[in-house]
Amino acid sequence: MKAVFLILSLIGASFLSTAQNKHQTPKNTAGYKIDLTLKPLKNQWVYLYSYYGKSFQLHDSAMLSNAGKLSFTGNNKLPGGIYLIVNENRARLFDFLMDEQQHFSIVADTAQLDKVVITGSKDNDIYNSYTQFLLEKAPLIAALETDLKTLKGADSVAARKKMIALNEEVMQFRANVIKNNPKSLLARFFAVMKNPDFPEVPVVNGVADSTYPFRYVKNHYWDDVDFADNSLLRTPFFEKKLEDYYKYYVSPEADSIIPDVNYMLLAARENKEMFHYLLGKFTDKYINPEIMGQDKVFVFLFNNFFAKGDTTWLNEKQREFVFNRAYFLMANQIGESGANMVLMGMAGKPQSLYEIKAPYTFVVFWDPNCGHCKETLPVIDSIYRARWKAIGVKIYAVNIDNKTLKEWRAYINERKIDDWVHVYETAEQRETAAKSGQANFRQLYDVYQTPTLFLLDKDKRIIAKKLDVEKFDQVLKMKQKSPNTKP
Repeated sequence: MKAVFLILSLIGASFLSTAQNKHQTPKNTAGYKIDLTLKPLKNQWVYLYSYYGKSFQLHDSAMLSNAGKLSFTGNNKLPGGIYLIVNENRARLFDFLMDEQQHFSIVADTAQLDKVVITGSKDNDIYNSYTQFLLEKAPLIAALETDLKTLKGADSVAARKKMIALNEEVMQFRANVIKNNPKSLLARFFAVMKNPDFPEVPVVNGVADSTYPFRYVKNHYWDDVDFADNSLLRTPFFEKKLEDYYKYYVSPEADSIIPDVNYMLLAARENKEMFHYLLGKFTDKYINPEIMGQDKVFVFLFNNFFAKGDTTWLNEKQREFVFNRAYFLMANQIGESGANMVLMGMAGKPQSLYEIKAPYTFVVFWDPNCGHCKETLPVIDSIYRARWKAIGVKIYAVNIDNKTLKEWRAYINERKIDDWVHVYETAEQRETAAKSGQANFRQLYDVYQTPTLFLLDKDKRIIAKKLDVEKFDQVLKMKQKSPNTKP
């Protein structure tokens, strides 16, 4: 079963508790003071949250008086971003902006949450005009989206034109905010939300450069983003923009991902919160990646950041996990040579992985008491007999538990898979390696679950790892057609 460990521990909960709860009234304009009147509620707790990626971060809480009034106060200013008022049932009521001006008042009625009044905050005056504009346009857009599911022909074309016109109105409203209030928090947010438009395909010397629009958007995607601005973390759109970039504009190969990851982390260095957030997010994504070979990105992060001292923000459990995963992944990267193993064979003689001469070597780490192994090994043997053996594949199968030798031999004989090279690590071998500080096969091949599978080429370089058996078969078919093709 795949191990999952979130380094970015703030992600994964609906509401995150990091409240300041400093209820001393600040002097003058220091700290924050937000007076709230919330009709018709009274004598109940109300919470002040902000967005935080895909989750929410708690900053303060206070009890409404019998008159439905309260004050959120603190000696230190709150970080900028989009904040929310949440009732005692953890239901979101409305949101607003938090920028430099943090002394203002809010009057709201739960029966008319579209008519919240905020006094004393210019940023929220601008934000309120935008929300009122959206209240007018959003129902029209939603209705058109519904209609487009059933409309056909000329009616569909007309509806799409209306949809485009409405979206252009929204974009124009945002552009006007940026133009007329360029230093406002909302202008910063709108600039970040906007993605570059695809330019027309240029023609150079009579030849159309069809890749130019894509390259242009990718190169300008982050033009208006300051990675040192931690207010972006407290929005619902920054993380999506980040994920869309890696999904649509960055090739999935690790060597393509690494330069972008490195650029963002270096750009965020001067802001510890943003830096830790990005490092945590990238670590979570690539420490156990969905795509084979992307763990190389995590190894890069470890060597260039974690191993150089960027660990003080981790707790001890997180730090131990990061370092252990790095040590287990360093020796088995795609394209690198797999470590040699000299383990005991069934005949009582050592069998070296590197002594196997074959165009491909399939390495299987398994346990005869593992149910999934018992299901997988017959599949491997079936494909091996049907196709792999004919192209020269050899199988080096490692029993990871030297206490199961009786069951190991019985399974091999029962399944008649005796033309594989079967080996195990003796207790003496394991003890000798431990005393000398040498890495064993578990670390060298990242064996923390069974079965664990690797495919090596004739020089014992790793071609593929930890795939389903059928996907290994596809890799071999690709290699047969084009030996230099990457899996």
